Amino acid sequence: MSYEKVLQAKDLVIGTKQTLKALDEGIVTEVFIAKDAEYRVIYKVEALARAKEIPLLYVDSMKKLGKACGIEVGAATVAFRK
Repeated sequence: MSYEKVLQAKDLVIGTKQTLKALDEGIVTEVFIAKDAEYRVIYKVEALARAKEIPLLYVDSMKKLGKACGIEVGAATVAFRK
């Protein structure tokens, strides 16, 4: 799945607030969203990424996404920085 892609990434933006900020700044190439994240947490990221035509990729687990990023907690969203 896409976890391998995240593991190999060099420059990540981790977390919903940071992803939204990076999307606003136009420095994102792809966004990963955990399917088990609450909708109220991720809907703004989804909407902004779609509006800016940034590819959205979905993964199954916040916990696995966080682990792939090298953090001890789950991550609802992660973005690749340009």
